[in-house]
Amino acid sequence: MSDSFQFRQLKIWLMVTLAIAVITTTGCTQNDASSANAGAAGSSMASPVASPSASATASPTVASANDLKLSEGGASEAAKLYPNLVRLEGKATVVMTVKGTAITLEMDGANAPITAGNFVDLVDKKVYDGLVFHRVIRQPQPFVVQGGDPQGRDPNVPIERLGTGGYIDPTTSRERSIPLEIKTSGGKMIYGKTFDMASISEKPKLLHTRGVLSMARSEDPDSASSQFYVTLTDLSSLDGKYAVFGTVTQGMDVVDKIQQGDRIDSARVTQGLENLKNRK
Repeated sequence: MSDSFQFRQLKIWLMVTLAIAVITTTGCTQNDASSANAGAAGSSMASPVASPSASATASPTVASANDLKLSEGGASEAAKLYPNLVRLEGKATVVMTVKGTAITLEMDGANAPITAGNFVDLVDKKVYDGLVFHRVIRQPQPFVVQGGDPQGRDPNVPIERLGTGGYIDPTTSRERSIPLEIKTSGGKMIYGKTFDMASISEKPKLLHTRGVLSMARSEDPDSASSQFYVTLTDLSSLDGKYAVFGTVTQGMDVVDKIQQGDRIDSARVTQGLENLKNRK
């Protein structure tokens, strides 16, 4: 095998490794990620990760998720483990409009009740209206479109500052975070740990195939708040690490055209709002 071929293979591996890391809720833009790639080979950190806010690490609603919870069931079990969190018991449809064109999203409360419930609740509160897509990665290969940082509503906030914010609950004045929630193919719910951390050999029920919605987070598994991403291709390397909760059913061609800096015109729940329980 030639040295030049080995170098090309190493370069591809490093770029893919870096791309996986940017699903964290960090403040780097696509250009920042490219710059960070230059030093990735000599560092144990794949990319900079945002420091979790005090509310994200100390929230009483998710504190118990620091220990693994492995249990049967879906929404009913989620209600027992996290009675104070909003959850979706069934399906819901969200229509998100970007640059005047609709994207239809189906939320899967049967397999991700807390994660889907959190998103639907924030949509119902109009949290996503006007927010910017601060990270769009298509090179060296299609990856994700990411948005949902509430700081992005202010046009005066530079895009390089986005990626660290979450939804601030007006009743507590603290960031609302949710536990990492992944259902196994065998039907068990994993809370608070990735599959690697929990030594789970099964596959997740919901996989990172093209066009799914999943929650972005920092290194803390229980730090997801409002930021989400849509996958632009199949990304099996993310399975068991991030919480998938829905899929694009119409308008994936619109997602494919989203550019960094584009804004969400509006997001509305058009069906299934009655399935949202424990609304805040």
